[in-house]
Amino acid sequence: MTNDIHTTDRRTYLKLTGGAAAITTTGLAGCLGDATGTLATSVTDQPEDIGDFESCIVTIEGIWLGPDDADAGDTGDDENGEPSGREYYEFDEPQEADLVQLQGEETQLIDERELDTAEYEFLQLDISEIEGTLEDGELAEMDTPGEAPLTFNEPFEIREDVRTSFTADFAPVRQGQTDRYLLRPVPEGIRVHYDDEDDE
Repeated sequence: MTNDIHTTDRRTYLKLTGGAAAITTTGLAGCLGDATGTLATSVTDQPEDIGDFESCIVTIEGIWLGPDDADAGDTGDDENGEPSGREYYEFDEPQEADLVQLQGEETQLIDERELDTAEYEFLQLDISEIEGTLEDGELAEMDTPGEAPLTFNEPFEIREDVRTSFTADFAPVRQGQTDRYLLRPVPEGIRVHYDDEDDE
């Protein structure tokens, strides 16, 4: 399980810590008696234009979680000009996922952590790099819409002593007849599952 880091946004976190590891809040939460649950975040890929690729490796640095009053856009009103109200959790190590290997029902777990019980309206992936190699061996120009985090607008909750599985579904989409592709969320492919529902 990776370390919890509660911040409004990644830029504020890096400014305050200088990139050093912060004290985890997991132990503190336990000391305070707060109810906690587990969030397991996975990624998968719907078809779209993934057939053009020999490999499409996405590097993910962390996740943002958005309560109902958080701003999911790429501009906001905090002191750094970032969307306000979000919680950022940086992974201990960047996670790489090859979308070519994650088609259909295939998924990859990229993070699992203990969090205080809460309700969220969206989850965002902090993607630092995308390296796409086409079937002919050429490199594709890859990006995210607006060079912003990928946003998955699917409400979910952290329940006490329950594992919440959030699967973020996204795929590369070719822009016209160029070799430029955008990674886009696939809303109908987002899945949320709670382990306690298996007992019902």
